[in-house]
Amino acid sequence: MTRVFENKSDLLGAVGEMLGSSEWVEVTREMVHQFADATGDHQWIHVDDERARRESPFGGPIAHGYLTLSLLPLLSKSVYRIDGAKMVINYGSDKVRFPSPVPVGAKVRNTAVLSAIEELPNGSLQSQITNTVEIEGVDKPAVVAQTVARILF
Repeated sequence: MTRVFENKSDLLGAVGEMLGSSEWVEVTREMVHQFADATGDHQWIHVDDERARRESPFGGPIAHGYLTLSLLPLLSKSVYRIDGAKMVINYGSDKVRFPSPVPVGAKVRNTAVLSAIEELPNGSLQSQITNTVEIEGVDKPAVVAQTVARILF
């Protein structure tokens, strides 16, 4: 179920709340190749299946860490939304870690916690969401990221 915020008060009252978890999404070979093409990162552990099976300590190709991070908007849209906002923009990340690699073909999901919210002098809000991207069947997460957004009402 998607957590819906209608106004500033809703957000200000939800600090510390676990917003929910997304559905599982498969990280496909096509996604990895498209990301490699978009970023120019064609490192063999991502795009050379045979060599990755032979030489990689992961036993096969893995997704780019930044690809997994870039899935946050897709993974988060079913977890929460801010209907009362005129605009929400990414402001950055305070901390990003990649504890486990994501094998190509694995499924991932995001669990989001509203860690902090701050009212800014211009009346907008700044939110911090702690995102934990899990890999199905793996104990350690793929990504833990504290993302920051500016929300204009």
